[in-house]
Amino acid sequence: MYACDHGGLPDAEFLALLDPKLAELRGRLYECAYDSSIVAGELCPLWAEKLGLPAGIPVAVGAFDAHHGAVGAGVAEGTLVKIIGTSTCDITVAPPRETFPEVPGVCGIVDGSVLPGYFGIEAGQSAVGDIFNWFVSEVCAGDAGLHEELTAQAARLKPGESGLLALDWNNGNRTILVDARLTGLLLGQTLHTNRAEIYRALIEATAFGALTILNRMEECQVPVERIINCGGIAEKNALLMQIYADVTNRTMEVSRSAQTCALGRRSLARWPAGAAAGGYATTEQAQARMTGVKEKRYVPNPKAHEVYAKLYALYKRLHDAFGVKGTQDDLSDVMKVLLDIKRGEITS
Repeated sequence: MYACDHGGLPDAEFLALLDPKLAELRGRLYECAYDSSIVAGELCPLWAEKLGLPAGIPVAVGAFDAHHGAVGAGVAEGTLVKIIGTSTCDITVAPPRETFPEVPGVCGIVDGSVLPGYFGIEAGQSAVGDIFNWFVSEVCAGDAGLHEELTAQAARLKPGESGLLALDWNNGNRTILVDARLTGLLLGQTLHTNRAEIYRALIEATAFGALTILNRMEECQVPVERIINCGGIAEKNALLMQIYADVTNRTMEVSRSAQTCALGRRSLARWPAGAAAGGYATTEQAQARMTGVKEKRYVPNPKAHEVYAKLYALYKRLHDAFGVKGTQDDLSDVMKVLLDIKRGEITS
């Protein structure tokens, strides 16, 4: 909620509208937010002994795990980092501007939150791996091994072969609709539909959601010239990575580090330490020395992209009809009325 060009934090009166306890908290918060270029203090002897590190080394101000994960994956201007796991975080940076353009539906745009000296821009999807896990564990009553089986079967299907189309909102929509009361949808089922077809349709749905975020950023003059992926799913699921490449028509790279959050924290910590203490002069220098990507890259298949472009046009129609109020095919109340009926809030 911190915005340096809008007076810092919201006032207590506004926070009280959200929750009275937030208003009470307001008085105990700092009036200024610091980025990770600032030294918060030095490592005390007690913790130096516990960690096996020298006492007195500089300790930088912290940040969100995903923000440091983006640093560890090599985030830079024009580079989008996708942290893919149970959900996703899509993170990039942009240089300061006199008037930074608003990006509708992207809530996390904060000066210095990712790389000092840049605006951090964070979007994401509320569920990705959680959707696949729900299908395997709850619908199919399977275990972790079923993921591998369904992935192998789904890989044998061509784009569009299943006749299915899904919306990736099983845990609401974080970006670009910012609506937690939206729900999942699977369209096109027949008596011949099988588990692998549904599994692939769910992967494709998350890829379409990722493309929607990417399109919104570029519409608002946030360039994305390179995409680096990290996280457990990016490491393990080649089918998903290829589908993402084919849907977005972008090459997908994967960070060579399996622990990008820890690596990003380390690279940022070595910057404020300074060259005399074994650090680096700039964050770019630290990233250049400490981060990188794997040799394996996922390059778009033109024929697959051609089919996915047609499917995405249909996805976008469903996206807008069920998620955007006032559209020509407005169905934006359907999912929410269903939730109300489920909770007993509508009885007649």
